[in-house]
Amino acid sequence: MGIEIKTKGELFIISAPSGSGKSTLIKMLLEEVNNLEYSISYTTREPRAGEVNGKDYFFVSEKEFEEMIKDNEFIEYARVFDKFYYGTAKNQVYSRLEKGIDVIMDIDVQGAYQIMQKGNVDFTSIFIIPPSIEELKRRLVERGRDSVEEIEKRLITARDEIKYLRHFDFVVVNDILEDALKSLKSIVVSERHRVLRIENIYEIYKHFTEE
Repeated sequence: MGIEIKTKGELFIISAPSGSGKSTLIKMLLEEVNNLEYSISYTTREPRAGEVNGKDYFFVSEKEFEEMIKDNEFIEYARVFDKFYYGTAKNQVYSRLEKGIDVIMDIDVQGAYQIMQKGNVDFTSIFIIPPSIEELKRRLVERGRDSVEEIEKRLITARDEIKYLRHFDFVVVNDILEDALKSLKSIVVSERHRVLRIENIYEIYKHFTEE
């Protein structure tokens, strides 16, 4: 009878400056890697065209969000661009990790740094960056979602966010999408082989040492 390795669920925190292609990469990663689920964030902003409540985000009022803050329901939360709240609820993450399911948290740099500072949950952090600030600007302009003023604000924020890079475990440069996906996938796969994640390590020892 072969060995069955049982692992703990791993939390993957993925952050990036706005416009770096993070959402596209995560969607592709979820399609290619099994036993990996997406943690749906809460937000107070309005849904964009095509977004579905409970699938892309949980869209709530500012009052509802602040009630959740009072009730200590979030692992992390932040007000992004001084406009909208974003946050990750504990019930979106912990129940899955306990079942051995890996979870992706797509959060801004503020939220990621909050979790790092608290140190109350194990995680692997990945920072996705564009190949250059010029390319980031081109992508922001091309997607046609923001005004000129908003794009400049996002570029200033991106420069500030890059300063947090040294706090992350891994960095992926999203220049060529397919190559960035391979790098992201390799991080997830390698973390799944980390010995510290194996829950039945002593059963494996016994399998090889008992006569």
